[in-house]
This record gives sequence, structure tokens and C-alpha cells, in this order.
Amino acid sequence: MSSIREFHVTFDCADPEHVARFWCEVLGYVVPPPPKGFATWEEYDRSRPAEERGAWFACVDPSGVGPRLYFQRVPEGKVVKNRVHLDVRVATGLVGEERLAALEAECTRLLALGAVRERLLYDGHDACIGMRDIEGNEFCLD
Repeated sequence: MSSIREFHVTFDCADPEHVARFWCEVLGYVVPPPPKGFATWEEYDRSRPAEERGAWFACVDPSGVGPRLYFQRVPEGKVVKNRVHLDVRVATGLVGEERLAALEAECTRLLALGAVRERLLYDGHDACIGMRDIEGNEFCLD
């Protein structure tokens, strides 16, 4: 029996590069180098057939630890709740007011990037903030 050692997370979206760059800012990810023979991603994209330009974009964890994030253009917009979402872990090990303050600080940073705050869940000890990315995909600050 073999075990899976590597995977990437795929997002369906309308504007793959825009959403990918948002998540780069959220997670500290980077855009990988363009394919060999191309100086930039823009140059690579221009080399593709018109109907394939801008069809996908990806970003990676610069440390190589986290999964690759892949963004693909789809024709339909988001209409229902995600079946899977990311939990962005910014307050690991913190509790109470200290945890809440760390979550609120990160929430403020992400709001400036275009994220939307949905709701705060806080019981005086544990907390998380439900949010949406720039195309409405749900995620949590945890």
C-alpha cells in the first residue's frame, strides 16, 4: 500500500491569477517561476491559444511544506457553500482574549486585501472567524 505524500488544493474561480495572488498574501505563498523558456508568466500566457489564456494560475509555499494551491477558471459563479474550506491557523496555542486579539488583527489585515468577514465564534476560551475570499469562497481564521 502506498501513501500519498503530496497534493494540491484546487479552487474553481472566475479570475485565477487574481484569486491566487490574494491567497499568496494571506498565506505568505509565492508564485513559482514560469516554465522554462519564458521570462514571465505573462509571456507564457501569451504563447497559449486565446481560449486558454488566464485559464489557471498556481502558488506555492516557499518552504515547500504546505500544499500547492491551484486556481482554475470555470464558467459558472459560486452559488452554494463550499464543501471544503481552508482553516488559516494564526492563533495556534492561544486562548481567550489573547487568541481573539490575534484573530482580529489577522482579520483586519485580510479585510484590507478584499476578504469579507462573516462571523465570529467565541466562547470566552476558543475562537474562530468565518470569512470569505475575494470571490466568496469560505475560509476560517483559526
